Amino acid sequence: MIRLYNSHISSNTRRVWVALLEKNLEFEETFIQLNQGEQFTPEFLKINPFHHIPVLIDDGFKVFESLAILDYLEAKYPHPQLMPTDAESIAKVRMIELVTLNELIPPTFPLMRKVLDFEVPDEQLEKSQKQVANVLQFFEDQLDENQPYFLGDRLTLADIVAGTTVPTLLFFGISLSEYPKITKWCETLQQRESWQKTTPSPEAIAAAKAGIKKILQQRS
Repeated sequence: MIRLYNSHISSNTRRVWVALLEKNLEFEETFIQLNQGEQFTPEFLKINPFHHIPVLIDDGFKVFESLAILDYLEAKYPHPQLMPTDAESIAKVRMIELVTLNELIPPTFPLMRKVLDFEVPDEQLEKSQKQVANVLQFFEDQLDENQPYFLGDRLTLADIVAGTTVPTLLFFGISLSEYPKITKWCETLQQRESWQKTTPSPEAIAAAKAGIKKILQQRS
């Protein structure tokens, strides 16, 4: 049996959660309350010494880091296929995955601090907003207005990784109105059952914000 160490407000975990649902795999969940510091408990640190989620355990095999988990699931459970096989398409999927993790997520941290009423220098906010806009324009350019997904009519890991991250920008005051193809793509993804099942509730988001603010205050 597959076990996923999960949190309903973590986009890192959500991308694995979506993949499991898209592949119709049975799994059990262990919920980690991040805002209560459960990821730092000795029990969890034995599972992942870097105190991150998600963690997936499958028949005794343990893997963490969301992209590694997605690769594992694709290799062991290849149907339905979420990774293409031709060189250009593989490169495009990987590129979108890594741009999401390395270029889109980091600049959201100052934006999050601003939303939570912490002081953030204007120049830092401006730099973050420009970087986010650069990534969004890149995604807009990768999409075809006549096709639902990054690689045409087929859902891939590119959609899963980027598509579980882009909607979180709305909570940081980033509008998608200037990106019609991204907006249409997000609407298409939200029609999928896997997205509907994994979308965090307003209550969960509010609780997460309060928890994150408390943690940041303690670190200040």
